[in-house]
Amino acid sequence: MAASKDTAELKKLDKAHNFYSWSVQGTLAPMMVSHAKGMYVYDTEGTEYLDFSSQLVNTNIGHSHPAVVKAIQEQAETLATVGPAYSSEPRVEAATRIVELAGKDFQKVFFTNGGADAIENAIRAARLFTKKNKVLSTYRSYHGNTGAAIVATGDWRRQPNEYSTHHAHFFGPFAYRSEFWSESQAQEGERALHHLERVIQSEGPDTIAAILLESVPGTAGIMVPPPGYLQGVRELCDRYGLVMILDEVMAGFGRTGHWFAFHAHDVVPDLITFAKGVNSGYVPVGGVIFHQRISDFFEDTMFPGGLTYSGHPLAMASINAALQAMADEGMVENAKAMGEDHLRPGLLALQAQHPVIGDVRGLGCFFALDLVADPVTKSPLDAGAMGRLKGEMVARKLLPFVVDNRIHVVPPLIVTPEQIETALHIYDEALTAAGF
Repeated sequence: MAASKDTAELKKLDKAHNFYSWSVQGTLAPMMVSHAKGMYVYDTEGTEYLDFSSQLVNTNIGHSHPAVVKAIQEQAETLATVGPAYSSEPRVEAATRIVELAGKDFQKVFFTNGGADAIENAIRAARLFTKKNKVLSTYRSYHGNTGAAIVATGDWRRQPNEYSTHHAHFFGPFAYRSEFWSESQAQEGERALHHLERVIQSEGPDTIAAILLESVPGTAGIMVPPPGYLQGVRELCDRYGLVMILDEVMAGFGRTGHWFAFHAHDVVPDLITFAKGVNSGYVPVGGVIFHQRISDFFEDTMFPGGLTYSGHPLAMASINAALQAMADEGMVENAKAMGEDHLRPGLLALQAQHPVIGDVRGLGCFFALDLVADPVTKSPLDAGAMGRLKGEMVARKLLPFVVDNRIHVVPPLIVTPEQIETALHIYDEALTAAGF
């Protein structure tokens, strides 16, 4: 039905009937997307855009990968849906693949509908396991828009939604905008760990169930933790009897050039949340990976949680096909190489030409440009300027991921050197056109 309408009519009906997230509804004029393939998205007027946002940093394998599309189609013909109390071959295969990728210490997967409810159920498991309630998480974080997940979130979106209880926050390491007056990455990590331990002591270890961290904070700014920080958090969890939950919803499944971001650190968490890149969002899905010591606890203790679509066959088939495609095509390795050989040097060269770029940070296909009004004070570039800059990028047929005063450079893991060169040229032109 929609295909027979022109773009103007579609936009009129969209504005009349669709309610969008995180928005003042009357200000919206979303792009009307027709189709997408590989690195490119096409609107209903036929314009081609190079996707350097991976949508919401989730289309790791790119758009419309034929093997994943085929797997979903074949699964729909065989078993389109079944209740969560039943198992199926694709569910068994997906869980097995995921725990094998996570590492030998991990045992089971609880499948959810997405990342936010993965966080909810990881927190539930930690509270039941420890028989304590409080969850500590960082101020610079985003964990989802459901009850406990949004209150665990540290940014402004938490504030209108603080209905869940037993949450407290702390500052994680971020050397560029240090809360600890640090002069090096090592010092930042040490002081951040000291601060965290004091928060644990002040909140009371006997009240704290878990520390929840993004392995690499994503929406908050792509802040790679200093060497030793995650190990230090693990030691604090062990010392005070806390569960360590690592949120890999955005950073996981190849985004950082590793299957999981925590694999770059000598650390084993108790629970891992995932979504996004596990199947590139082709079908909504997420989950919690359980360390064996946590899953063993629930062998004779009921887990009081469930979802109608947990282990949904179409989602499971898409996971299996996506992970196979990533392995067959070397996408994780490509992400690492593109990051080190092309994105990092290209973005640093861009910084040298544009003083508005205060900081370049990241790894793999997971970088951020921190834009500043003043390189000395590091005062963030204002929203109006960021809006103009985003408009200049879109006008040059690039889909950017813009958050606050940052451009997140987050292409699908299939990106090529030539496509990176195109994007770098567009960033350069857009910054110049916007007066920077």
